[in-house]
Amino acid sequence: MSPLSRRSFLKSSLGMAAVASAVPAIGFLGGELEAAPHGPHMTFPTAVRERISVASWPFRFWIDSPTNTYRDRKKPGMTLLEFPAMVVKEFKVNKIEPLGEHFASTDAAYLDQFRQAVQKAGCHIVDIPMGGEESYYDPDPAVRQKAIDLGKKWVDIAVAVGSPSIRNHIGRSKSSKPDVAQTAESLAQVVHYAASKNVVVNLENDDLVSEDAFFIVNLVKKVNSPWLHALPDFCNSMLTGNADFDYKAVTAMFRHAYNICHVKDSEEGDGGKVYRIDIPKTFGILKASGFRGYCSMEWEGGPDSYGGTHKLINDTLKYL
Repeated sequence: MSPLSRRSFLKSSLGMAAVASAVPAIGFLGGELEAAPHGPHMTFPTAVRERISVASWPFRFWIDSPTNTYRDRKKPGMTLLEFPAMVVKEFKVNKIEPLGEHFASTDAAYLDQFRQAVQKAGCHIVDIPMGGEESYYDPDPAVRQKAIDLGKKWVDIAVAVGSPSIRNHIGRSKSSKPDVAQTAESLAQVVHYAASKNVVVNLENDDLVSEDAFFIVNLVKKVNSPWLHALPDFCNSMLTGNADFDYKAVTAMFRHAYNICHVKDSEEGDGGKVYRIDIPKTFGILKASGFRGYCSMEWEGGPDSYGGTHKLINDTLKYL
């Protein structure tokens, strides 16, 4: 599937009713995220299973949401409100990473419902990957402002539901190539706002053009904020077809990672071609980097999302 369609967040009329003022600054599970002059301070668990999270992305064919374009009506439905309890029951894991596209609404009442569903399941959110097609480096200031506004909106949503971070998407520009200086100038506004709300901003190597791993690393360096970090995805950079590039990309990303990474052993590219990686080698890169954050399972290896997620969990328990 194409990089753009893979994470696209549909423009919708779902409003957000004063989310920023609805919930105070958050604390976070066993490790609190607290305001500090020099950046966030999370205390991560050391037990391997406690470091495992399950992303909602692999279950996109099941999840009912007005903005989930991947819903397969041949499969039984599941709302995002039901997702936390399912993860705890099915996978014996109590951390989740809900995709922004899977929120049925972003109004305050729904966000409160979701926060309560997470708490009732004995679960915790570790990150929210948000979408958005607007580009932070587009030559048009109005386009850049839309990207900034959307990023700030999802920071407020993270506060409302109790997430310590968001994965901020960098959309492609139709009229400009990726530009580090311009992107950093725009993105820094979101990062500054997120810091004021005790929310970390992560950038994933999710698009080979607008989110190339080394472009992200340069962005993190340019913005130079303890509230902006890389989110390494094990396999997305393998879509180049160059294994050496993928492992170098993952290594570079982990040097700037903080609280979250995406675990997968394969990725489907254009035309249905499947790209695979060496899982033990990639976990070796993770451990060599000193990364102590969460590993979110993001199965991409076929239609068996439940079995695939179990496989990734077993791999993580074995190699982490």
